[in-house]
Amino acid sequence: MKTLLVANRGEIAVRIVRSAHALGIRTVVVASEADRDSLAATVADEVVVIGPAAAPASYLDIDAVLGAADASGADAVHPGYGFLSENAEFARRVIASGRVWVGPAPDSIELMGNKARAIAAARTAHVPVLPGSDGVLGSDSDALAIARTIGYPLLVKASAGGGGRGIRLVREEEALLSSLATARAEAAASFGDDGVYLERFVDSARHVEVQILGDGRRAVHLGDRDCTMQRRSQKVLEEAPAPDLPGEVRERIARAAVSLAESTLYIGAGTVEFLYDPVSREAFFIEMNTRLQVEHPITEAITGIDLVQQQLRIADGEPLGMEQQDVVFSGHAIECRINAEDPERGFFPSPGRIERMDWPAGARVDTGYASGSTVTPYYDSLVAKLIVHAPTRAEAIIAMLNALDRSSIDGIATTLPLHRRLLATDAFAEATHTTTFVESLAVLETS
Repeated sequence: MKTLLVANRGEIAVRIVRSAHALGIRTVVVASEADRDSLAATVADEVVVIGPAAAPASYLDIDAVLGAADASGADAVHPGYGFLSENAEFARRVIASGRVWVGPAPDSIELMGNKARAIAAARTAHVPVLPGSDGVLGSDSDALAIARTIGYPLLVKASAGGGGRGIRLVREEEALLSSLATARAEAAASFGDDGVYLERFVDSARHVEVQILGDGRRAVHLGDRDCTMQRRSQKVLEEAPAPDLPGEVRERIARAAVSLAESTLYIGAGTVEFLYDPVSREAFFIEMNTRLQVEHPITEAITGIDLVQQQLRIADGEPLGMEQQDVVFSGHAIECRINAEDPERGFFPSPGRIERMDWPAGARVDTGYASGSTVTPYYDSLVAKLIVHAPTRAEAIIAMLNALDRSSIDGIATTLPLHRRLLATDAFAEATHTTTFVESLAVLETS
């Protein structure tokens, strides 16, 4: 691997470029017309403009991205996350072009990208799953019968879904058919696939996940993370390791994640996600993400392992360079996602020019912007990720509160004030928050 094309934008493109440079790899980033002067374009060795601002005509245009690889002489492609990162067709075309694909095999992407099939694979690997339908639903009468077996409340979920889209909570049978129709329509519009399945809904659940690395022969885990603090199924802040998780549960989900990775001959970085029920102390598989996660820096903080460099080494044909006992965990890390959204106005998007950005010394900041940059309305609203690491969780919370107080972004509204309030709540301090906590009136009324 000599020249790496980064098929992404923003903070993750900057992140990949810097790790590639540390390995002596030349980098090329693709950019839409709106991003031609972005920070990612500045830090890379070369930038290729591939189309107008709209993502379907640029970052999601496979021909345009591969054309940039041809023009730049790139012999490898890293998709980052989002956009084409979990597109099996894109992976196949990169490989067919003779280039190195930095990611899992296309078959793995397809298998895990379909959540109903992923659950079936998890069952085969003896990974505990939530009670639900056995695959994609057929007729409405079948759905009603299956729902009675599962019991209410339950979730209708898009099989090809992600990002909180195509999900409906159903608390009683009378609402099932209308929820099915809505979820199917949303799934078809968002993913081009209207398949849905049913899954038991767990009240007061927490969202925990395990980071894995595999080389197609064996896999190791790099510990767990807690992503419970969410708004409308979108993660707001994350921490590692997951707090207040019984030791036997932590060990069980780690074993399950490695088992699933090895049973599917997984290559590269991936995340196995679980729903944890603090009442029953059970954890259930919900999905696997076949890419780098937004929250990967907190795993890097507690392990000292650069996940992007590991992705590049494995993709380049190196065997996994560690045994499980080589992974040593240290301290506690927290990440806050700072978005260009206004919590005072219902999280309304807040694009515009960043007049000035200031970040505290001692904290890690992953961003695709600088003072004077413009946040456009065309893409995800993530401006930066603020990460702290400390010996204990209590110290990490204090460190993050201090870091937030010393962070400022002028010119646009952001979620910085919301993070300060969330970190200061008793529920977060005591790790009693659930996936619906951010949306509770008690939090939003004060944000």
